[in-house]
Amino acid sequence: MFLHLGKKTSILKKDIIGIFDYDLVKKNNITKEFIEIFTDEHKIDKKALNNEFKSFVLIKDKVYLTSVSTTALKNRVVRVV
Repeated sequence: MFLHLGKKTSILKKDIIGIFDYDLVKKNNITKEFIEIFTDEHKIDKKALNNEFKSFVLIKDKVYLTSVSTTALKNRVVRVV
């Protein structure tokens, strides 16, 4: 099954490692460094207008930044099951 992230992007549910609140990037240096590393390696896919990120989704080899909230994404995952 798929999870829709916004901006015409969907990912396979089985590839999801985690769904996280983007506020962690602001509050936690380790998370901020993690996002910076993925950005430097061009493994970030931004799915939000004006960089208004609410969450990020980690899959096997990429991070998706999205304007969809973690609650909405988690509800979409549960509904798809």
